[in-house]
Amino acid sequence: MTEARPVRTYATNRRALHEYHILEDLEVGIALTGTEIKSVRAGRVNLREAYARVAGGELWLHNAHISPYDAGNRYNHEPTRTRKLLAHTREIGRLAGKASETGVTLIPLRMYDRRGHVKVALAVARGKRSYDKRAALAERQARREIDRAMKRDIQEPAGVRDRE
Repeated sequence: MTEARPVRTYATNRRALHEYHILEDLEVGIALTGTEIKSVRAGRVNLREAYARVAGGELWLHNAHISPYDAGNRYNHEPTRTRKLLAHTREIGRLAGKASETGVTLIPLRMYDRRGHVKVALAVARGKRSYDKRAALAERQARREIDRAMKRDIQEPAGVRDRE
């Protein structure tokens, strides 16, 4: 029996969870050149401004920054070139239908390795309004305070506090 290799994450788009409501996500492949693969495996990827579009029945990743490979030569790649995403035709058609709705976009959440192949977790997302962002921040801070209080109560038995 073969042992499952751990999934290694090369880049995450942490800002996406703050800026968007994630409606659905999907794993897709990405077509990369040799120097791009080497840069990705070195972790030199930025997905912050990246987005995906369906054009001509194909899925394309725009504005994903993969730094040029240090040991590359004159055939090194352009950092923000448009890269083809690999998905089944049915999935591309379904994503195109969802992305055509008003306010919905396709954004990459993370880039990772799955059994030797670089994959992209692509999300169908709707942009948050500023009040949604404030509410999410307030909820996160309240949850943090509750966790701190619970941790303090677990570490410090109730009788210790009463004797002081």
